[in-house]
Amino acid sequence: MSGPGPAPGARAGSATVVLQGLTYAYPEWSDRPRPALCDVDVELGPGLTLVEGDSGSGKSTLLRVCNGLVPHFHGGTFSGRAAVCGHDVLATPTRELARHVGFVFQEPESGFVRGVVAREVAFFPENLGLAREVVAARVGEALERVGVDHLAQRRLSTLSGGERQRVALAAALAAAPSVLAMDEPMSQLDQQGATALRETLEGLAEAGTTVVVAEHRLRPSERARRLLLEEGRVRPAAAPAHRGSGAPPVTPLDAGPDRSGGSPRDCAGPPAWSLTTATIGVAGRPLLEGVDVAGAPGEVVIVTGANGAGKTTLLRTVAGLAAPLAGTAERALGRIAYLPQEPGLLLHRQSVRAEVDQTMRWSHVEGSADDVLEMLGMLGLADRDPRDLSGGQRQRAALAVVLAVRPALALLDEPTRGMDAAARVSLARVLRRLADEGAAVLAATHDTALAHELGGRVLRIEDGLLVPDRTGCDARSPAWTAC
Repeated sequence: MSGPGPAPGARAGSATVVLQGLTYAYPEWSDRPRPALCDVDVELGPGLTLVEGDSGSGKSTLLRVCNGLVPHFHGGTFSGRAAVCGHDVLATPTRELARHVGFVFQEPESGFVRGVVAREVAFFPENLGLAREVVAARVGEALERVGVDHLAQRRLSTLSGGERQRVALAAALAAAPSVLAMDEPMSQLDQQGATALRETLEGLAEAGTTVVVAEHRLRPSERARRLLLEEGRVRPAAAPAHRGSGAPPVTPLDAGPDRSGGSPRDCAGPPAWSLTTATIGVAGRPLLEGVDVAGAPGEVVIVTGANGAGKTTLLRTVAGLAAPLAGTAERALGRIAYLPQEPGLLLHRQSVRAEVDQTMRWSHVEGSADDVLEMLGMLGLADRDPRDLSGGQRQRAALAVVLAVRPALALLDEPTRGMDAAARVSLARVLRRLADEGAAVLAATHDTALAHELGGRVLRIEDGLLVPDRTGCDARSPAWTAC
């Protein structure tokens, strides 16, 4: 098979990642029905390469070949040739490949080894044996480059998902790698962070770094090379949807249609959830103050805001998982479903179907797990172990688990993390149906496409306050009486 050539701008013979006839299958116990990569011929040189494809197409596996996790950590069957920076992947230990390859995982917290931001970013330069002043300079530069230098002394456990993603990128950059591989690095970033990340990646690519990114939210430009995977095979990529080097225009959240069926002007009766004169924070540190807001049965409410603004803390407070620092949080009687940012926290059984079955039994919910899985496009993966799924597939599995209880209140934190466009459309359909049946939905997301698809109210966190939503109502007043 003849594969794509080097990335735009790469010099002949300058390829840093070379895959020839590469076929890889995970071990038999992993329950993956087919090889993850099939006869892949690719040469990647300095520049930006966007790896595209549906969830489960092999994107994460290809990235993990770059740093040797495939096959050294995962095992399995490996044929063909893979070389990175002149090192044969099969013959080179991962500790040696790590000197050349920076890697950012889909779930960045899985790679953290230190408790404090600055210490985490310093970890790899310290292990290279660099002088203390050199390590300090690299840490400062990396943190500033990704816009989190103000978090240097914060504990990682207190950061938002988007802040953790930025710290993971800083840790990779501090090693000054020749190859930077990133798996869904924008999945939890706000718009400002996503734009800054794109500019950072393009700058690194222009400076000669081989940047390989698997990302559903990154729109390609003419400066990016595109690599499309389908069922583990490289396919010709379509022309970019957007021309030019700038980021594509983003429609404001407040311009979408209202499909909620329960806007503040229509709401009557007791709320499904409410926060009254509430102060919300983490470890005694306030993030939001004077919050008076509520959602009605059958209403969809979207919460957006910058990374670290308090979206996750707000959802946890509404769920009863965190107490407000002041004021009250109340929920109507009924089942509550909560989807955290880390889907792996909900997945412990040997198959996706078993996860959903167990949840339905515990909650005394009648019906078939397969009906729930079919709604989310997961029926074909029902017998797979959740730990062997791609990030987007695990996210859908976790959603199936929490939505199977037919909740009266669904609280979803970045529900489209790692999802492709088709999966996002399926999720929006399920959530609208849930709202039509009377459930209240509260979702925190940076996904503007999901927000438009769902409609409903949009609450934005700015400077510690919930600002008025797009209907013109005061989002800091009780929603069922404000309009």
